[in-house]
Amino acid sequence: MKNLSLSLVSLGAMAAATTFAQTPSAATLAPVTVTGNPLGTADLVAPAAQIFGSELLFRSKTTLGETLDGMPGISSSYFGPNASRPIIRGLDGDRIRILNNGAAVVDASSLSYDHAVTADPLSIERIEVLRGPAALQYGGSAVGGVVNVIDNRIPRQALFDAQGGVTGKADLGLASGNAEQSGGLLLEGGNDRYALHADVFNRTTGDVAVPVALSCAKPGAPVLAHKICNSASDTRGGAVGGSMFFSQGYVGASVSGFRSDYGTVAEDAVTIGMKSDRYALEGEWRGLSGLFQSVKGQLGHSVYEHTEYDGASVGTVFKSSGTELRLQARHAPLGALDGVMGLQADTSRFSADGEEAFAPYSQTRQAALFAYEELATGWGRLNAGVRMESVKVASLGNPLLARFVPASRSFTPVSYALGATWQVAPGWQLTSSLAYTQRAPKDYELFADGPHLATHTYETGNAGLALEQSTNLDLGLNWKRGAHRLRVDVFVNHFNNYIAQEATGAVRDTLPEYGYAPVQARFTGLEASGNARLLDGAHTVDLELRGDLVRAVNTGTGQPLPRIAPVRLGATLLWAQGPWSARLGASHAAAQTDVPSGQLSTGAYTLWNASLGYRMQAGAASLLWFARLDNLGDVQAYSASSILTQTAPGRAPLPGRSLKVGLQLGF
Repeated sequence: MKNLSLSLVSLGAMAAATTFAQTPSAATLAPVTVTGNPLGTADLVAPAAQIFGSELLFRSKTTLGETLDGMPGISSSYFGPNASRPIIRGLDGDRIRILNNGAAVVDASSLSYDHAVTADPLSIERIEVLRGPAALQYGGSAVGGVVNVIDNRIPRQALFDAQGGVTGKADLGLASGNAEQSGGLLLEGGNDRYALHADVFNRTTGDVAVPVALSCAKPGAPVLAHKICNSASDTRGGAVGGSMFFSQGYVGASVSGFRSDYGTVAEDAVTIGMKSDRYALEGEWRGLSGLFQSVKGQLGHSVYEHTEYDGASVGTVFKSSGTELRLQARHAPLGALDGVMGLQADTSRFSADGEEAFAPYSQTRQAALFAYEELATGWGRLNAGVRMESVKVASLGNPLLARFVPASRSFTPVSYALGATWQVAPGWQLTSSLAYTQRAPKDYELFADGPHLATHTYETGNAGLALEQSTNLDLGLNWKRGAHRLRVDVFVNHFNNYIAQEATGAVRDTLPEYGYAPVQARFTGLEASGNARLLDGAHTVDLELRGDLVRAVNTGTGQPLPRIAPVRLGATLLWAQGPWSARLGASHAAAQTDVPSGQLSTGAYTLWNASLGYRMQAGAASLLWFARLDNLGDVQAYSASSILTQTAPGRAPLPGRSLKVGLQLGF
């Protein structure tokens, strides 16, 4: 896989696995929100977003968090260019559930900000973001929402007719700001009875260019340079999969691998070698008679490991493995009532060995029953979701560290949500959602006890933690007429006992001690987005507008909660004419001074970007040439939602000016 970028003349991490152009016979994932739409209805009660096709092409970055950053309500945990998770409405970590084709992603990204997500934008065809009642299908811990990355590694529908065929896609790219070389190749073939899928991708990058000179103590690197020290990476992966189709459904399987070697920007000489393998089975039986119309099953097993190196020496080795079973059945309509119900069971094991083993060996077992129902009415739609879980979290100690002792806790979270959609008038829609969720504490929140060097803290768990409980109210207004659209959402999320990580005032092993404790917390916010068609005809011109704000406070002390994105505004002008398309946009972030006492604020900034695309046909192949310029003004900026702003101030600004060019070929 390492040679892939050379063999493909590697160009654009942005090109990802987006199926932007394909031959007419090729199957394309339909542009519908499948994550939160198990019943196939066109509209959702709760806010949902999806990116695919050209939008994903022009948004894609090197991480999932940065790819989604800037969408209304979504920011990033930005730990440099190689590790970031999405933050939704100020909530991060295990309150955001990251899925791959509806199944849990097993990694250690929620344990520490420097741990990357094992889902690379190069291998993704669509990303869906969901909040509200339907999110309870995937976990009561998804208080903030669900992010589902979707590929076609297990085909769910026949790609061709009985005569069969082959289709594919190649993505190539180069970037200046990080010396990126990237490429991907996807092939699919079969007929109406079977389908086979294979994909491979590779990306290599150097240290990321920034507008300010930064010091670096890494051997062989310049002592002072306009680059983020130790931010280079090498990421590669691939998969094979296939499905067999019968008159009432399909059954399929896939095997995928992910590898990444990258620098952790908080420390000049520390690198991470990550590897993950996933094995998946999936099938669906449709068109049943009787109580259920269809039954779908998923079984997945993942093995994850990453090793942290200090120079050439092995530091800490993190390992995690997990198995998940999910069964979902759609029942026959009961009058105007339609819905799905199911069960989910998973077990995972975790271990950490080395100087940064701040959490013990542990095992987590979960089982859940869930249901999601919709009732069609003359004025709109009502929906409801409920999830009941049984969770057991056990510390298994550590054979080399006496401070970790065996212990266990059991929890029975129950979550439910209600929602409504009201078609007020032609083109106008009101939505509302009320949810109550309970989340069981994670193993590290209960049992952590050790130095966490990536955040420069000594972490201690709290074995007495109770369920985290929250009540969320969401109100929305949608309007659409032709190419014009508007969406506004307001929300308030009150936590009865938000599990926060706070300074205890003590110092252990020369590091400030941070412990997990329940606090009263409230998140409030507003999101808005819209599009106005300014010119229609041979040339089209659209103006897209967006904005959001989140306020998060510890209501017990009146102090703001940390790592909350500031007020953000954005605008993009889009032009299209025949095979040509162009974009010019700006994203503004206000200064974030609403921070906990003793923490650093971040300044305001405005980043400009532009892109140009050209589509052409070459025989049976379709080509899309593209160029994208990020941070045109080479502005120095820092992310308020990144912990690096506090633990390593000045070390990791947002990337500077960078030009990305690439080609996407569909055949």
